[in-house]
Amino acid sequence: MAPPRPHGELGSASAAHISRLAATVWMDADKVTRYQRAQATECVLQYLRDFSGHTWQERWDASPIGQGLVAANSLGTRRSTGVAITPGVRALYCLRVIQPTLVTFRRNVLHNFALMFVAGQDDPLLDKYAAQVQAQPMRHVHRREAMAELCTLLAVQGVALSDVTPAAVVHFTQENRRARSVLQPGNKVANRLVGQGMWNVLYAMGHFPPATPPTLRAALMRGQRTVEEMVAQYPIRNQAVRALLIDYFTRRRADTDYSTLKNLVLLVAHHFWEKIERVNPDQADLRISPQHYATWRQMITVKDNGKPRAGQDSIVIAVRSFYFDLHTWAAEEPESWAAWVAPCPVPPSELHGLGTRRRRINERSANRTRQRQPLLPVLVDHVETRYDRARLLLERASKAAEGEVFAHDGTDYRRVITEADRKLLRHGDAVPTRVIEESSGQIIHIGTEEETAFWEWAAVETLRHSGVRVEELIELTHLSVRQYQRANGEVIALLVIAPSKTDRERVIPMSAELFHVIASIIRRHTGTGRPIPLVSRYDPHDKEWSAPMPFLFQRQNGTTPAVFCTGTIQEMISRRGQALAEAHPGFRGLKFTPHDFRRIFATELVNSGLPIHIGAALLGHLNIQTTRGYVAVFDEDVVRHYQEHLHHRRQIRPEGEYRDATGQEWDEFQEHFDRRKVELGSCARPYGTPCQHEHACIRCPMLQINPKMLARLDDLEEDLQVRRKRAEAEKWLGEIDGIDLTLTFLRAKREEALRLTRRGPVDLGLPHPRPPEA
Repeated sequence: MAPPRPHGELGSASAAHISRLAATVWMDADKVTRYQRAQATECVLQYLRDFSGHTWQERWDASPIGQGLVAANSLGTRRSTGVAITPGVRALYCLRVIQPTLVTFRRNVLHNFALMFVAGQDDPLLDKYAAQVQAQPMRHVHRREAMAELCTLLAVQGVALSDVTPAAVVHFTQENRRARSVLQPGNKVANRLVGQGMWNVLYAMGHFPPATPPTLRAALMRGQRTVEEMVAQYPIRNQAVRALLIDYFTRRRADTDYSTLKNLVLLVAHHFWEKIERVNPDQADLRISPQHYATWRQMITVKDNGKPRAGQDSIVIAVRSFYFDLHTWAAEEPESWAAWVAPCPVPPSELHGLGTRRRRINERSANRTRQRQPLLPVLVDHVETRYDRARLLLERASKAAEGEVFAHDGTDYRRVITEADRKLLRHGDAVPTRVIEESSGQIIHIGTEEETAFWEWAAVETLRHSGVRVEELIELTHLSVRQYQRANGEVIALLVIAPSKTDRERVIPMSAELFHVIASIIRRHTGTGRPIPLVSRYDPHDKEWSAPMPFLFQRQNGTTPAVFCTGTIQEMISRRGQALAEAHPGFRGLKFTPHDFRRIFATELVNSGLPIHIGAALLGHLNIQTTRGYVAVFDEDVVRHYQEHLHHRRQIRPEGEYRDATGQEWDEFQEHFDRRKVELGSCARPYGTPCQHEHACIRCPMLQINPKMLARLDDLEEDLQVRRKRAEAEKWLGEIDGIDLTLTFLRAKREEALRLTRRGPVDLGLPHPRPPEA
């Protein structure tokens, strides 16, 4: 494909002719600028004359600048005029005299390259693209990037816009990462995905074929591999065994999901058979000798990097299942499987102690939960305080004028607008809120700080109040919020959890705290009057994209909204733990994970008296034993003896002790919540338990104060003070001690209620019908 030549073939043109074009093609500049551009172009061409080649491109490729070894400004300036050299390089690119490599292009800073390139091409399709960029709902910086990246692609690949394909954009994106890694080694910014805005604009203007993915990220993500491709990842020499494994995994694919199948291929094809061939390269069938098995068994005790392997049991069980599956299938279809039947090399002794090893795993999990449970209130208070501080600082800074100094939380700040912000103002973009901390001189982008603090708070609060898995967290959508109206007219907010590990969805009632978090997320997305954006989410396990849905845990990522990934949630929690470790010794060397919140949630549920089978339903466990494994409070000996006690009780109790609740039992369960309502708020005593404090609510730790009753607390305190004065006058010392204790509890509960009132209700607004689509 011949590169476009908007100004004719200039590869062998004279330097004078090219310099004259550099001055006359862009007539919108003043005379001095055009003269300097021509001088810079001539200077670059004079530099290239010193290198061999018949064309300017050949000389360019032979020069250090063309090879990307040095930047153009290393030539200095033209001594006679002081003109910079870089504008000459830019002109040669725009005139299509030179086609640079991406490393060469990125090594030089070319101001206004996109504007000059578009003006120099005389391409109506390129002009249409520029108009489409301006029509896109993007910020100015993203519009500028979309223009610059396309013009860079056209210059580097030497093509016209009509020849740009999705594959060309993907190739450009990948090459960008390689070029940045050369120019900025070790800088994580170099791995940034370039070209998303360009892809969005090309897709919106209908430039790509209809079957093209709507986003660049979707085009880069590989879909599910076939069984043949998964097996082909591993160097298996025996082609007959390779064919057997393909047939085996193909049959297993019918009854398992993609993620499980991929792991099964890893265990059997890689960890088992590939290593068996290393032990015995001449192995022809599945009959493994005890000596070879013993060597293989020793081999899998360590990973390829030499570290000890913790998951040996999963490999052995997968191999054992592989042999037993062949035995079973051979009886049903002997023509397909009988030839491969062989004795299972895994001896029964391998499974001895499996239950003990699993108990050790549960013990480690229980110990992990016991370590983190007392630290959870500290983490919650930290993320809540940090978010409140950032939110209030943003509100205060947004109202401050430029240069105004104000105090917040004992620190002085000054509102500033940078030169970059002024450029955004000139283009009609919103200006980010920045402040300078007067004591340190540090510039803080408080808008970014507040957004990060909000999502950290939202993730921690949702995880700890719902007990959902992190995969279920990021799959929550606006449609997950439902309501249930009881017979007495009370409305209960519900949260529908999409299944992650099971094929069942579940519904959990939302506490006031959880509903506040969900409502805050919804309000954050819909605060501008628009509905929550519909976004597709990529599942890294099943390698599939979801249908566009209004996911709650999403944010703007450059030019497109994107759903949080599980790694981002983990990074948020880890970042807060590291910040706490500086002042709190309990967090040093300790790491919170999203699943820790789920285990703590399960433990607190059961410890509060909730029946374990109801807890299993809330957590989405199909097996009640799984829920028991999540509960970690007592030592293993206590748990084991308690389990023996339960087993003995079941021998003498009626059958069906763990059964589904009847209608009467469910009504009693609902009535329990009505009986917990008291004058000052609600009682949080466990289900099925009476009041153990003889309704002395003020002293009871189970009392949750309704903020509406704060005035009633003031009345009670005034009455207690009157009683205390009377007791002092009468010398009733015991009565004084009792009143002082009651006052202490009352003030503590009032402080807690005031803390909750500082986070006001979330106004979700009234729903409005969407206008009909054109």
